Amino acid sequence: MQQELDETQSFASPVPRVPDGARILITCEDQFTRELLTKVLQEAGLISESARSMTEACGVAKSGRFQVVISTPTLSDGSWERLISIAHHFDLGFEVVLWARNFDLMEWSEALREGAFDVLDATRELPKTAEVMKRALWAAYLKGAGPHPELTSHQAAA
Repeated sequence: MQQELDETQSFASPVPRVPDGARILITCEDQFTRELLTKVLQEAGLISESARSMTEACGVAKSGRFQVVISTPTLSDGSWERLISIAHHFDLGFEVVLWARNFDLMEWSEALREGAFDVLDATRELPKTAEVMKRALWAAYLKGAGPHPELTSHQAAA
């Protein structure tokens, strides 16, 4: 027996609840963009921290506290590809999402080949950001990049 779909039902799969202790690192030199992304993630119930340089982001990412890093493609001290190198070298498994302006199809394709989880168009895809971050968090968890129990329990105690 076939059920009819209600017109209000959606075919999109819901994004599951984010596990406790999930953390996102925002890497961007522009303060306005960092604050905007922080607000969007906070409204979605996601915890984030930010870094103003690629050097700072790489140092913080090595801590293993983050499952996703959202970054502009190029900062004055380096490219997002440094983050991919850190993830591979230290076997951290975090996902990298690019927050890009003026990325063409070739650059987008190359970023995915180089290891980016996704590329968001900063001029049009702000409403989609939280959903993409949640999907990237789950991809990181599947790769074993979940929060360390001692970090999660420490946060709960604080």
